[in-house]
Amino acid sequence: MSEQQSAGDAYWKANIGLVRVCMIIWALVSFGCGILFRPLLSSIEIGGTDLGFWFAQQGSILTFLVLIFFYAWRMNAIDRKYEFDEE
Repeated sequence: MSEQQSAGDAYWKANIGLVRVCMIIWALVSFGCGILFRPLLSSIEIGGTDLGFWFAQQGSILTFLVLIFFYAWRMNAIDRKYEFDEE
């Protein structure tokens, strides 16, 4: 296996690992906090409503937006590490 191919494999492994982490976080926030853990979160109020409802309506969307920027930031670092950056 060539050095370039092993670097490409390591790059893909880092990329897929990052995607996996982001998807797990999003699933926990949207499905977990909005549906599964809602009874536990109902006693906490935010913005005049319970925290479980807030996560179901707004929290998962805001978390998704934060994850987009986090993914872009981390992928830029991974690109530089494996010398796949465009600069």
